[in-house]
Amino acid sequence: MSKKTLVIGASIKPERYSNRAIKKLVTHKHEVVAIGLKKGNVAGIEIDTEFIPYQSIDTVTLYLNPKRQEPYYNYIVSLKPQRVIFNPGTENPEFYRLLKENNIIIEVACTLVLLATNQY
Repeated sequence: MSKKTLVIGASIKPERYSNRAIKKLVTHKHEVVAIGLKKGNVAGIEIDTEFIPYQSIDTVTLYLNPKRQEPYYNYIVSLKPQRVIFNPGTENPEFYRLLKENNIIIEVACTLVLLATNQY
């Protein structure tokens, strides 16, 4: 089953984990949208640079360090995703509390590992 996923911290640089995640999500047939600092395209997915009010987001996967996440708090909550994945280096207890208050599942995991092990 496809899980519409928003990748936050998306990059056109192939060595970045967010770039690899977009490619793997597309390979696994998940619908993907992405937000990054710079516009671009990865595996046919356009990277937006603004907070777009996407509909039907199942999963948000973060590739931003905690200091850069704060401007995204209310935006992510407003999308009402089922879960937010905190990839390595993005762990943020302050944000966990806000998500829990809004009944959003927190998963501290690696999106690439979840996909590779069929746990996504």
